[in-house]
Amino acid sequence: MSRMHFHQTVFGPINSRRLGISLGINLLPTKYKLCTFNCIYCECGWTEVDPEETAQFVSAAETMLQLENRLIELTAEGISPDSFTLAGNGEPTIHPEFPAIIDGCVKLRNQYFPKSKISVLSNASKLNDPAILNALKKVDNNIQKIDAGTEETFQLINQPKIPLTLRAVVDDLKQFKGNFVVQTLFLRYKIGDVVIDNTTEEEITAWLSLLKEIRPRRVMLYSVERDTPMDGIEKVPKTELARIAARVEKMGMCAEFFD
Repeated sequence: MSRMHFHQTVFGPINSRRLGISLGINLLPTKYKLCTFNCIYCECGWTEVDPEETAQFVSAAETMLQLENRLIELTAEGISPDSFTLAGNGEPTIHPEFPAIIDGCVKLRNQYFPKSKISVLSNASKLNDPAILNALKKVDNNIQKIDAGTEETFQLINQPKIPLTLRAVVDDLKQFKGNFVVQTLFLRYKIGDVVIDNTTEEEITAWLSLLKEIRPRRVMLYSVERDTPMDGIEKVPKTELARIAARVEKMGMCAEFFD
């Protein structure tokens, strides 16, 4: 079983295939995954803790202290991150002080590395909270997940731990008025009679239709790179991702794919 956990609140920078030199900020507990989804491909493993349970979060004040200390170190080392990336061991918007943390990140970025971008990797499950929605509008790379075109495949791949539908996600994403990025992980899985595949023509057509509704400024396509908690997931080749990206581009949206 895959269990890649980040054991620090501020970590890196690391080389990200999507975001360049990325300074990670993990807003979740450092010893286990805490998420509103239970994605079958997640490198952090299965979601075994109820996201509604009280967890031990590092406070916004302590997070900013650790971040500033690391920024001082990077300045001395002559390393300039391309992105301050809020992600980590699950869904970052779960943190009860998420809006305050965004404000703090913006302030410290402007002070130490004004050319860096602030990025959030989110599964779009908490956008019904106005405070979270408004906080995400302040970041440079507001990256939201849509891994399926149909409700059935959404439930099979992402397995929400809270009551949530794909239609609700799409309707919430419309509130950004196109000023956000969509990330989609493509995969195939077949064991016996169980088939999970978001690369079929039906799925791709439905997914493209959703993109047409929400009109993100950019779409990131990728496939599995690390071990997954569900054995047998097939990595989609780069050539296939390129063909899907071309269909997105044909609709007038910018698309990038990563192998």
